[in-house]
Amino acid sequence: MSPAWAVALVGVLLMVSVYLVAVMETIFGLRVSGVRGYGRAWALPMSRAALLLSQRRSVTERPDAQAWALAPALLGGLGAVALTAIPLAAGVEVADVDAGIVLFGAALVQVMVAVFLHGWAANSLFPVLGAFRMAALALSVSIPFSLVVITTALPAESLSVGLIISSQESLWNVVRQPLGLPIYLITGLGFSFWAPLQLPDARDLSGGTSAEVSGAALLVWRVARASILVAVAAMGAAAFLGGYLGPWLPGWLWMAVKTFGLLAILVWSGHRIARPRMETAVKLGWTVLLPLALVDVFVSGALTL
Repeated sequence: MSPAWAVALVGVLLMVSVYLVAVMETIFGLRVSGVRGYGRAWALPMSRAALLLSQRRSVTERPDAQAWALAPALLGGLGAVALTAIPLAAGVEVADVDAGIVLFGAALVQVMVAVFLHGWAANSLFPVLGAFRMAALALSVSIPFSLVVITTALPAESLSVGLIISSQESLWNVVRQPLGLPIYLITGLGFSFWAPLQLPDARDLSGGTSAEVSGAALLVWRVARASILVAVAAMGAAAFLGGYLGPWLPGWLWMAVKTFGLLAILVWSGHRIARPRMETAVKLGWTVLLPLALVDVFVSGALTL
């Protein structure tokens, strides 16, 4: 695939997926609040985006303007890079990378840099606190995240995402490694700092790293954050649910169904699970998720042998 077509394809996929995430967020929000009229869910994201575009951008005293502008672009770029490593159907992939699972993991780990830059550049108290929260959260979930992602490569004996999908033709990895997918989804929520793990941008910090952001800049930041969530769901579908494998339907449709199914679970959890305290999230990563991820590695390795 030529670079121009690859960029266009990834851009279109991310825009459509981010819009559907916003629709899911609206539907679950209306359902939890008891408000009827789900038909509005398709239009509300567009009206909110138009409202943000009409607002003026706020400016703090002596911010690092270049870093402040770079952070959303870096975050969105990491979401796009993570998505390029995932085959969309049999023989349809943006980038044929032999170590695609490593590329994906590297992109997700760098999210911490983009979020920290976003909070630090504002030169304001709450955004800086949100930046340090992201550092603590990312360090707490990065090791279990990496362990369960790499473990999916054991049955395939390859780091290629395409070969990992092919190795699930007879049995999905979610069955081989039942601990892997739950750990992956929890840690993926941490990297995408999405509810209930939206600690870097939480309301108790008046928005955290986004506390001083408004207008189009805030819209771009939210779109970039949603792109990370989309990449997490897409890799979850590929690495644990067989990706494009499935009967009767075309491969690309199976990939879409599985991806948006995981997206619905992730978005739903933000409306049904309370946001934990920062210290609770850190303890969860080090004392619960990390030991369970090690168990997942040992069991999967033994079964593979």
